[in-house]
Amino acid sequence: MRNMAPDRRDRAVRAAVDQDLLTPAAPVAALLDVAGVRASAAALRAAFAAVTDAPVLHAFAVKASPLVPVLRLLHEEGLGAEVASPGELALARAAGVTADRIVLDSPAKTPAELREALDLGIAVNADNPQELARLDALVREAPTRSPLGLRVNPQIGGGAIDALSTATATSKFGIALRDEGARAGVVRAYLDRPWLTRLHTHSGSQGLPLSLLVTGVREVYELAEEINAAAGCRRVDTIDIGGGLPVNFTSDDETPTYAEYAALLAREVPGLFDGRYGLVTEFGRSLLAKHGTVLARVEYTKTSGSRPIAVTHAGVQVATRTVYDPVSWPLRITVYDAGGRPRTGGPFVEQDVAGPACFAGDLLAVQRALPRIEPGDIVAALDTGAYYFAHHYAYNSLTRPGVYGYVTGEDGAVRFATVRPPQTVAEIVAEGGGGHADALLAR
Repeated sequence: MRNMAPDRRDRAVRAAVDQDLLTPAAPVAALLDVAGVRASAAALRAAFAAVTDAPVLHAFAVKASPLVPVLRLLHEEGLGAEVASPGELALARAAGVTADRIVLDSPAKTPAELREALDLGIAVNADNPQELARLDALVREAPTRSPLGLRVNPQIGGGAIDALSTATATSKFGIALRDEGARAGVVRAYLDRPWLTRLHTHSGSQGLPLSLLVTGVREVYELAEEINAAAGCRRVDTIDIGGGLPVNFTSDDETPTYAEYAALLAREVPGLFDGRYGLVTEFGRSLLAKHGTVLARVEYTKTSGSRPIAVTHAGVQVATRTVYDPVSWPLRITVYDAGGRPRTGGPFVEQDVAGPACFAGDLLAVQRALPRIEPGDIVAALDTGAYYFAHHYAYNSLTRPGVYGYVTGEDGAVRFATVRPPQTVAEIVAEGGGGHADALLAR
């Protein structure tokens, strides 16, 4: 079946120009394909429904897109929320996600955060024995309906991106199962705490092959079986397998798929799907990345050392990971003319695509073969729906771009909804302490 997302994207770029979302005064705009997001959510639900009748909570990793309208859309599509800070929890609740569909994970939860979660009935995955001791005290103080679990690190190794590999020998997350005495300590923790009913693992994201993700899940499943055997009952009733499905950043193809991952899990860890365990997933990037596009006007073109350079308004402020680690996070770039029409003809020229920040490395692409870019053209950074335009980096006090969701009506017209309005310069001044200008002058 032909992928219609590129066609929707092209129509949306043209409409963004026609509807003045991208102008000289607002030279960067971020677009989110609502139909694409809905399709990914449906594919996730269907993939796991095909391999188990047990209850599955798909908790979207809020860090991938901390935008309330996005969380509300995913909530409408049947997803919950995985949160890792008070801010993310507040965003999920503002989006209408109910407490029974929220999971709190983080390696540094304060007593106040834990108390709030238990008061609300939110599921909590403890990270370490010291956090378990805090939970002991809180549970003694007052009963809670919160499902409580423990995150473990199966120490199965890393993937291609060290910073995103969370199951290495020395990862900061969870209890390291292969350290001396650790596994026996985890089993004892469950035997001593009847309220501890979940196990959680997350081996990493982006750069991990499916086989390694499955290995991590198998490790935690086998640990759950060991705990339940030692307890003589089903002490662990839910396994949280995290997320981590990698995204293809080289084409419009959405690979690997949720269906492929779920089928591999069912084949390699069949006991996980036989109805004895509830499941939680925590996917983020794979739900949104392919459905986002950052648009930026080209202000100037020039050459340096005979290399053509297009100077645009999008760089490190919206594509921080790509700018600082381009090998791990390359982005596809396409070019549109000033009217939003795709530039598809030649000649193709190797060019740099630069951002506006005042340091030499602010580059979206280096020596990329593209149609020759002209001033006034529009450069589009594709696959940026997760961890890009929602995570502004305020270098040079560059403003946050507006974020707009789009749908195409039966009449072919593209309709936009504002997810987040463009930031104003006045807001930057306020955030920069503009209301306290004389604060350091007091004697």
